[in-house]
Amino acid sequence: MFYYLLKYVLLGPLLRLVFRPRIEGLEHVPSSGAAIVAGNHLSFSDHFLMPAILKRRITFLAKAEYFTGPGLKGRLTAFFFHSAGQIPVDRSGKDAGQAAIREGLGVLGGGELLGIYPEGTRSHDGRLYKGKVGVAVMALKAGVPVIPCAMIGTFEAQPPGKVVPHLHPVVIRFGEPLDFSRYEGMEEERAVLRAITDEIMYAILKLSGQEYVDQYAAVAKAEEAERRAEEKRRLPRAPRG
Repeated sequence: MFYYLLKYVLLGPLLRLVFRPRIEGLEHVPSSGAAIVAGNHLSFSDHFLMPAILKRRITFLAKAEYFTGPGLKGRLTAFFFHSAGQIPVDRSGKDAGQAAIREGLGVLGGGELLGIYPEGTRSHDGRLYKGKVGVAVMALKAGVPVIPCAMIGTFEAQPPGKVVPHLHPVVIRFGEPLDFSRYEGMEEERAVLRAITDEIMYAILKLSGQEYVDQYAAVAKAEEAERRAEEKRRLPRAPRG
């Protein structure tokens, strides 16, 4: 109930007013039945913009940290994500991927829309990174189509670390559903999963026009953080006075 209050009364109208998103290809999202919407991930606002413009309810797998933050801000964020129908997924440990798949299959088994970011985390520089194969596993096990989606302009509107968004044009573009039924029963074949995931990422790339990086986003982020830390260590220290 609160999901629809957020969507139609509280949050949805505000997001439309602030971002004024242009929607393209909405007819590609099925009006009923289970499906995966796989998109790029550029901004914290992505979690709310897509649900605000879709005619159907969509459930996203969200990192557990959004639900466990400290203090009042953390509690409000957790309440907000729960109310918006998001499912917390612990991304730490060797079983994290399997937990996400189980949760996703539960959503799809109920005939609902599942939203997923195959990159696994937000892009720190606006580029599109290599997708993880969990989306392919879920598509095959559930036997559902994958609708590629591109969020365009949300990185500029609300880049990482920015709390209050800028006024910037935003486009949400959906592509034609991808059917992977030809691979039915092959969800244990690593090469098949990689091929499916790459096809999904290529579809997102064509929709978004981003630069593609054949590397996992989390690895690229870690390397960038290490590079910055190294540069900071090399800076001359101010003399003590």
